[in-house]
Amino acid sequence: MLRRTMLQAAAGALLAGQARATATWRLATGYRAESFHGQNLLAWARQVEQASGGALHIELQANGSLAPLAQIPAAVREGRAEMGEVIMTGLAKEMPIAGADAVPFVTRHYDDAQRLWLHQRPLVEPAFAARGLRLLFAVPWPPQGLYCSKPVASVQDLRGLRMRTYNATTVRIAELLGATPVDVAMIDVGRAVTEGRIDAMITSAVTGVENRVWDGLKFFYEINAWFPKNAVFADEAALRSLPAPARETLLASAPQAEARGWAASRQAARDSVDELRRHGVKVELPAPPLALHLRRLGERFALEWIREVGPQANAIFIPYHSSSTS
Repeated sequence: MLRRTMLQAAAGALLAGQARATATWRLATGYRAESFHGQNLLAWARQVEQASGGALHIELQANGSLAPLAQIPAAVREGRAEMGEVIMTGLAKEMPIAGADAVPFVTRHYDDAQRLWLHQRPLVEPAFAARGLRLLFAVPWPPQGLYCSKPVASVQDLRGLRMRTYNATTVRIAELLGATPVDVAMIDVGRAVTEGRIDAMITSAVTGVENRVWDGLKFFYEINAWFPKNAVFADEAALRSLPAPARETLLASAPQAEARGWAASRQAARDSVDELRRHGVKVELPAPPLALHLRRLGERFALEWIREVGPQANAIFIPYHSSSTS
């Protein structure tokens, strides 16, 4: 009887020790768990839990359920979550260097976007660290393309068209292209197309598919205007409080999650373009005159951003352009 009691006590102590050894972290995001970003985070959480032997369990708090997207960095700093995901362009006001993502017509394809991130990351990491956060990895959204209700061979074909805008940058792009800006929130894009309120817009193939724009916008040009990225980060104090093996597992798995996310973004872009084609949208590369005009606009926007941000911007764009292979 005494032996059985001792065995039961030992088993209870073992279970209690295992329970104490398991840390549960909340990962807050404003996006859907079903999105490719969300699926990548869930795969990463499973990877971390398995590799840590169950020592670290990550719960995804999706759809802004823990905090609205813009408030997620503050929620992590305040301890309401241990990790978060945020679109980097949303950090540009407090962290100007994050705004490199939103400089239009500088990146032409995923390889360019990866080179930009290579030069941007060493400057973004200290900016996160200054706020008590550890940047773990970043994954881009598919590139922004040009939808139009008619064929576009040059910038002259856009003059006078009503172009959907949603922030200061897209308003300025519309004006520089000679189009008329029409403010349309993301939730109203499908309705605006159906009602004929817009003739053109710059957004991703994914957004076009989600809003079923093919009834009004029959042409899609792969101008790859920019590649906005989502950054995933952790609270530095929470990270340091983890047992060393769990912390090392988390950090070692981050580059794998980044690589997997970039591959998923490429696949989402391909799948969405295929879906546009299936619904009768003509998908093309921009004609040389339009491509040249957009590239010159990119140089203009980059110079303006460099003047606004200062030397740190040069630290990104000078090596970025110097390393270009074309």
